[in-house]
Amino acid sequence: MAFPCRPDRHRGTWGLPHLSWLLSIYLAGPLVAREVDNDWLAPAPHDRVFETALRDAEPGWLAEAEERMEGEGDKDEIETDRDSFTPATTNVSRGRTIFESAYTFIDNRRAFDTHSYPELLLRLGVSDRFEARLSWNAEVGGEGNTVSSEGGEEDFESPRIVRETQVSYGLKYVMQRQDGWLPDLAVITTGQTPTSGPETATTFVGTIVTGWTLANRSKLDAAIRYSADVVEQDHHNLWAPSIVWKLPIRSRANVHAEYFGIFTSGRLDNTNAQYISPGIHFLVTPDLELGVRGGWGLNDDSARFFVNTGLGIRF
Repeated sequence: MAFPCRPDRHRGTWGLPHLSWLLSIYLAGPLVAREVDNDWLAPAPHDRVFETALRDAEPGWLAEAEERMEGEGDKDEIETDRDSFTPATTNVSRGRTIFESAYTFIDNRRAFDTHSYPELLLRLGVSDRFEARLSWNAEVGGEGNTVSSEGGEEDFESPRIVRETQVSYGLKYVMQRQDGWLPDLAVITTGQTPTSGPETATTFVGTIVTGWTLANRSKLDAAIRYSADVVEQDHHNLWAPSIVWKLPIRSRANVHAEYFGIFTSGRLDNTNAQYISPGIHFLVTPDLELGVRGGWGLNDDSARFFVNTGLGIRF
């Protein structure tokens, strides 16, 4: 993916003299190098040892190092699914576990405010590309929580306060890892079963997420989520497209900007909720992440705003 370079802040005569200066250095470099003592250019003894070790190492040495990093990108650090509405394209490494939890407050327009907690998600690394997932959540309010990755898919609307809990279970499979223009590609399949509340039907949720890590270490991810939903015997489809841009601002801090929507089809009264959402997360350690994100509804079908804060721990 090509992105425009930052424009030069100085125009006019700046480019030609500096280009000439750089060209002269380039041409003079080999001449200067000939006059330098060969011992100065020779690698240090420890460099020779390192080069010899690499040359004599078996081919499997590099393969083992790549396998250790395969599940979590170039840097060995936690990446949670709860950090944004769009889940991560990475999976948990084999033999490791990620625990995620969050609280969400939603200011609904025509119903009581919604509180969603603890949005527990346990992710278990089964293989280099597979992870098993188990989550549990409770919601209290006039509408369901559809702005969190582990919120309920039941988009109930009620003039009174409704309490419900649900458990979900499923798998995440990384189908493809980024290779040049080919993006990361992962699939999440989940079943959701209410454990208390007005709804009793188990629903299916499927998510496809794809994205690229760019040259400046920022990430551009997009996802589409589908749910076969049921509200008071009204069977319908729920679609949730999203796109997020994540930008590192320091070695341990990232900010992001995201758009997502929640659309229904086949319902007696279809809805079309859309949100814009900024956020930030901070790595306390490579295995501990803290994050907060918020968002504003863009139309009457969406909530006025929401706030989500939580953490992720890797074992």
